[in-house]
Amino acid sequence: MLPTPPPAQSLEAWLDHISHQHSAEIVMGLERVQAVWEAMGKPQAPINITVGGTNGKGSTCAMLESILGIAGFKTGFYSSPHLVHFNERVRLDRKSARDADLIAAFEAVELARASLSLPAPLTYFEYVTLAALGIFARENLDVAILEVGMGGRLDAVNIVDADVSIVVSVDLDHQSYLGETIEKIGLEKSYIYRVGRPAIYADLNPPSSLLAHAAEIGADLRLLNRDFRYSKMEGQWQFYGRAAARHSLPFPALRGGYQLKNASAALAALETLRDKLPVSQSHIKRGLLEVEWPGRMQVLPGRPTVVLDVAHNPHAARALHDALGTMGFFENTVAVFGILKDKDIEQVIDILNGRIDFWCVAGLEKAAGARGASSELLAQKLAARGAEGKFSCHVDITGAFAAARERAGQNDRILVFGSFYTVAEVLSIIA
Repeated sequence: MLPTPPPAQSLEAWLDHISHQHSAEIVMGLERVQAVWEAMGKPQAPINITVGGTNGKGSTCAMLESILGIAGFKTGFYSSPHLVHFNERVRLDRKSARDADLIAAFEAVELARASLSLPAPLTYFEYVTLAALGIFARENLDVAILEVGMGGRLDAVNIVDADVSIVVSVDLDHQSYLGETIEKIGLEKSYIYRVGRPAIYADLNPPSSLLAHAAEIGADLRLLNRDFRYSKMEGQWQFYGRAAARHSLPFPALRGGYQLKNASAALAALETLRDKLPVSQSHIKRGLLEVEWPGRMQVLPGRPTVVLDVAHNPHAARALHDALGTMGFFENTVAVFGILKDKDIEQVIDILNGRIDFWCVAGLEKAAGARGASSELLAQKLAARGAEGKFSCHVDITGAFAAARERAGQNDRILVFGSFYTVAEVLSIIA
């Protein structure tokens, strides 16, 4: 028998309740979440944009939210994980949902779940996805932007038939769930595409499996450098879509040259919705200038410079490496590094080792449980990759960040990266 739900006045109690329903953190499959969603009456916004991919999906969602919000549309944005506060996962008109909204949504999910005889409990992610969809239906939104949690085919977000779907990128990550090759992972992600509807792929060299699935279902596939493209110029950039071009665009407020690909994905999606959600050139310009997405090449004010980035796989590490190279001169870069042990730690180290002068490594066991890599493990891997004498070990991120602050001079740079847990802890410290 499942535990009794908590009192309605406490969001923390609800989060504790849903986190103890299923013994596994991740369970692939749509049967349970689909059944509860149907029992809830299939709540959703009238227009939905689904965004998946290995990296870049959150930034793409944030740009869509910013542009559409500035254009006057009522937006919902569902993302995961959160950095500091749980409420960040569900946003309404660019603001985090209130506790009361989330509590009422969890109550509705629980009522629907209790009416069914499910073969297994809902996972934490499934509960939250259903709660978000319930809130978006009640708020009479114009559009909901839904970030896929992992993969696509069996991710809870995929119960919604989106009006347009974006796969931002495909690379190696979560191989134990999605497959060991780019082709297998690409196929999993391609399942967010829908029959006859716009389907965007926003990176170079699309996997043949993704192309084949899109063709098989008759999706309206739109590929970077075939159906849309962008060009970078001095102080501005241009977007070229199927229907029209957008000239003299400002660079997004989000740092990193790779953000132009993400912005292009957002604009390609908006082009497909121009009859339902028209946006002007000024809306796009303001949206790009005002977009916010913490923890992605986020630079904090003050000296030494502190850079926060959730990069946790080789694909993201390469983007971070390139972005760091465009920031100007720093005498030294001191890294605060904590990562999950099921990630490709060796490749991440190899990619960024040339940018980092000293590593303050931290264990994530306290923050992430069994998935968290210990500082001893990271030390072993750094030593094996030629970084002997260039690192110190710390129990947690708080200790590692304090050590980095003590070591870094005014003309140095502190880089905090490796996991959402790593960045979240530093954000909590400086808040």
